Amino acid sequence: MSELRYFACGETSHDMGRLLRGALRERRVFPAGAFLYRSGTRRVLFDTGYAPEPWRAGLGGWVYRRALPPRVGAGDTIAEQLDPATITHVVLSHLHPDHIGGVRFFPNAAFVLSDGARRTLERPRLRDGLLRELLPPWFREATVLPSPAFSSGPHGLRTADLFGDGSYLLVDLPGHTRGHLGALIENEVLLAGDAAWGRDLLGAERRIRPLPRLVSHDMTRQRETAQMLLAAEQHGLRLLFSHDRHPTGQNLL
Repeated sequence: MSELRYFACGETSHDMGRLLRGALRERRVFPAGAFLYRSGTRRVLFDTGYAPEPWRAGLGGWVYRRALPPRVGAGDTIAEQLDPATITHVVLSHLHPDHIGGVRFFPNAAFVLSDGARRTLERPRLRDGLLRELLPPWFREATVLPSPAFSSGPHGLRTADLFGDGSYLLVDLPGHTRGHLGALIENEVLLAGDAAWGRDLLGAERRIRPLPRLVSHDMTRQRETAQMLLAAEQHGLRLLFSHDRHPTGQNLL
């Protein structure tokens, strides 16, 4: 039997009034979510959450921590919640700190990145939000599976079949970062990463204020992705976003 389980790997908070026009000035907590898909001998982790404290990530890390202060308590890291040695694959939706902080724990896993993420890794820009210091020295030499070519898939999504059997489809969700990825699990659940900061914020992209808008790689594409996801949801697809809190200890499939 297949399983999909959720792990909250630290959290941050943000003043919603500074994020969205018309929102109340109140702080909202955003957990850093990771999802583990288990089927047969496969153990596929989608993102890895925050790195344990203390961070040593230079000026960029200081700026990030000022804007989005991470809180990583005892037991919060992904390595404290599962056995890293059992993980066969790690899919990274993108390279922001709250998604790559646990990469260091999986030296024997096969990593899956989009071509856009590869380009970011090779030549990051300031607005890409990549903190290289959070990645272990071996990461560049790690086994990296090339993303298959994307084509028209279920629910009007552009997908690439990771294993060739339809169980785990990588999904092209452009806008938030270059090559931002989602994952369609057994055609039932879409892991939507940071296509929105939360399900209730999907479709509110035009209300995002100028400063947080700068974080987006392409806001026009992000709005298009949001409309595509809303349409897929209307046709029965369940969306799970990285920064919503989901039930732990149960099978989300």
